Parts: sequence; structure tokens; C-alpha cells
Amino acid sequence: MRESVQAEVMMSFLVSEELSFRIPVELRYETSDPYAVRLTFHLPGDAPVTWAFGRELLIDGVGRPCGEGDVRVTPVEPDSLGEVLIRLQVGSDQALFRSSTAPLVAFLDRTDKLVPLGQEGSLADFDAHLDEALDRILAEQGAG
Repeated sequence: MRESVQAEVMMSFLVSEELSFRIPVELRYETSDPYAVRLTFHLPGDAPVTWAFGRELLIDGVGRPCGEGDVRVTPVEPDSLGEVLIRLQVGSDQALFRSSTAPLVAFLDRTDKLVPLGQEGSLADFDAHLDEALDRILAEQGAG
């Protein structure tokens, strides 16, 4: 079974109303983290920056404004699936990216074929991870 899906999309990095430039963005989805998608932004002159957030946020954001806090995804025109804005924020710093919707939908469709939406829990063995974490914490407390 394939364990990841990836694609590269060209997005506009909107520096200001007057200035934007196109950058490659790698989209990645892995069955080891079935609820998340990762976007790696290749900004000129900087090391690549990766953001991880909920796959469902990206799916929903294609059709309607979604997200609160650090990540927001909004269609540019509410009645059209032409383009979306992705706003990433850390404190008072923010970055705004504009992307055609079609490559995002194609990527999300491929993720859905790998792990259908709503079936993520079948891959994520939370009980085993919880037991493992609790054992580690108890072992550390016993050693201290």
C-alpha cells in the first residue's frame, strides 16, 4: 500500500497589494499522520518552511471560508472554485498565498483515495500511542 501522496503547486506569495511572486509549494499527505496535510513553501533566499494542518480544513476551505487562529483557507470568490487564499499567521506575522483550486482539489482527491475522509481513525492507533506515552511518563517519574 502506498503510504504518501505528494504534489507540487505553484502559488503566489502576496507580499503586498502591489507585490507578489510565484513560488513552488510541495503538498504532502502521509498515512502515518492521516489527519494532516503538509505544505512546504520554497521561498527565494530562505530555507523551505513547512506548515502542517488539518486535511479537512483544506478540503472545507476550497468551498467556504474556514479556519481560525494560525491557518485560514478562503475561496477568493465565494461562488467560484477558481482560486483560494491560504493565510498563515504566527503572532503578528502573517503570510498570504493564492492558489488555483484545481491542483489542490486533485491533490485532495488523491489523499481521499489513499485514506477516505472519515476513515483516518482506522490508521491512527491512539490507544497504543497513549499506552506507550503513559508507560514512558511513569518510567520517568519512577526514575526521578
